Amino acid sequence: MEAALIGGALTGAGVGAVRRWAANGALGRAVAWIGASAVGYVGLAAGAALVGYDTDLGDLAVMGLVSGAVLGAAEGLVLAREGHRDLAVRWAAAMLALGWCATTAIGVDVEEQYTVFGTAGAVLFMLLSGLVLARFTPARSQVA
Repeated sequence: MEAALIGGALTGAGVGAVRRWAANGALGRAVAWIGASAVGYVGLAAGAALVGYDTDLGDLAVMGLVSGAVLGAAEGLVLAREGHRDLAVRWAAAMLALGWCATTAIGVDVEEQYTVFGTAGAVLFMLLSGLVLARFTPARSQVA
């Protein structure tokens, strides 16, 4: 349980920082976003405990949904406070279960109980979260 809490917080902070950088500031203030990501990703511990730390596809999907719901809610609160209410609602419907399922489907040894899904899951998650951002944030004009 402690490893999932610590690993979740560290992973959440790192992933939150990278996603905020990639979104070019569209996700709100850096400290608020990264902090919410760190706190929200400890939902990994709740999801893992709920499935008894099992690692079959169904268990990982449930773990991802719980983890994603907690993360999405924490980050959604930041977005709502920044005035992005439409984006906050969509973001809170997190997509982490898809990442774990993709990772499992390509044969990654998930029994090692990683704190974050692998590259296949990350690519799918980033693609879907990018589509949500593109749909619900205003376009920025380029300054020459």
